[in-house]
Amino acid sequence: MTLYRDKVSPELRAAARHIGRRRFLTATGAAAALAFATDLPGSAQAAEPAARRITEDPFTLGVASGDPLPASVLLWTRLAPRPYETGSGLPPARIQLRWEIAHDDRFRRTVRRGNVTAHPEFDHSVHVEAGGLAPDRVYYYRFSAGSWISPTGRTRTAPGPKANITELRLGAVSCQAYHDGYFTAYQHLAAEDLDVVVHLGDYLYEYAVNATGGARAYTDRLLPAHFNRETVTLEDYRLRYALYKSDPDLRAAHAAHPFVVTWDDHETENNYAGEIPENDVPPEEFLIRRAAAYRAYWENQPLRKPQQPAGHDMRLYRRLHFGRLAQFDILDTRQYRSNQAYGDGWQQPGPESEDPSRTMTGETQERWLLDGWRQSGAQWNLVPQQVTFAQRRNVPTPDFKLSMDAWDGYPASRKRILDGAAAAGIENLMVLTGDVHVGYGFDLKKDFDDPASPTVGTEIVATSVSSGKDGADKPANWSNLTSANPHMKFYNGRRGYAVVTLTADRARADFRTVSAVTTPGAPIGTAASFVTESGDPGLKPA
Repeated sequence: MTLYRDKVSPELRAAARHIGRRRFLTATGAAAALAFATDLPGSAQAAEPAARRITEDPFTLGVASGDPLPASVLLWTRLAPRPYETGSGLPPARIQLRWEIAHDDRFRRTVRRGNVTAHPEFDHSVHVEAGGLAPDRVYYYRFSAGSWISPTGRTRTAPGPKANITELRLGAVSCQAYHDGYFTAYQHLAAEDLDVVVHLGDYLYEYAVNATGGARAYTDRLLPAHFNRETVTLEDYRLRYALYKSDPDLRAAHAAHPFVVTWDDHETENNYAGEIPENDVPPEEFLIRRAAAYRAYWENQPLRKPQQPAGHDMRLYRRLHFGRLAQFDILDTRQYRSNQAYGDGWQQPGPESEDPSRTMTGETQERWLLDGWRQSGAQWNLVPQQVTFAQRRNVPTPDFKLSMDAWDGYPASRKRILDGAAAAGIENLMVLTGDVHVGYGFDLKKDFDDPASPTVGTEIVATSVSSGKDGADKPANWSNLTSANPHMKFYNGRRGYAVVTLTADRARADFRTVSAVTTPGAPIGTAASFVTESGDPGLKPA
């Protein structure tokens, strides 16, 4: 979204672009070459001696798991004894790690173990596809390198494909700007009883973080100066992930639950569209930046081998199943989209935005989604994705504007998706969304311009973890938006997350919020709860 663009003066942005471009072109030859390489490890030094030479805790960034399948789960860690330094305080050598997964958190009943090599080419991150596991089971896992042992993580496999499970509980999170406040929501999310967490994008922000951590206003320490610039190079993005993952609440959430992640724009650059950057830079320069951002994203997330990027391309859309109860179709609405109409921002709709050739997903991903629905036997079909799907007029008058960065800027693409769901017989459609730093609950309409049009699904928009700072229960535009959009059933501007509980009969959405993020330790509460009944789409107060 464009919120932060308005917070920085044009003069500072121009200076940052000038400095960023010069630094990009003069100091990043190696990073650019690495970003466009084959992504295969090179010839580094031997592994075992490097592991024995580690004298500081290398597991400062914690552990994570993700993309659970019935017989396997992805385990992740990244070695970083000095996470705020380039190279993380490690030699450019392969380092041998051991991993183990057990039924209990004391590892008395280990079920799988093995070795994995952390390569310097991947910033000493590892992705272990731990297989041979039982479906729908809780497991505990950890890593070790030399004499060092990682924190213990807890994960869970998915149910079998034909399992008739009675309940699935998921957390939905998005938008965690480090400089806007503490990740208190993650402290509470870690304590929730969940099967999986879905991260809907903006895991990090490319904007500068000053020495005192922005709104965190540190008084007991100072962050290194290299964080106080926009991320452009591979080194920049790697260091920024280290900063974010050094947050204890984020580490706790990853250790508590398996994550299913997808990106939005800020993991690369605000409001980019496909190969088109936000700012006026040469396309080849942006693609090098995109390659660096995509590589760092894969290195720092619990993603499987098919998601490993090749240069500036990375297939992030994918499908997961949770028994007969739920199918997740995780979308990527950044990499393949048409450029925003009318120069982006909030604009009146017209021929440019309503051009039927415009796409949010690209033709291949759109076909993949619709084909997957035709083959789905799930009770609930969930679509984790990035930007607001429902129509969202800004005022209740004929001169309304719509966000050109959201699906409102791509109405023909949205119509193809909804028509495809109807053609596939999808009765229980739920879209999960991030991006906008507020919580929304929408009824999805066959025709958004007709309030009496049939409701064909629901959309749950998870508010931000910290982006936008403390927020408010009723933001300044609350009256306008709720009046202009009768299908909007909920709007709240506090920070937090959503919890969605699925059963065969209904889905329940709890909007969980904290009172503040500019100071640590705020309590959690529930702003509102809604249900949608199976076969009868539409949100009703719980």
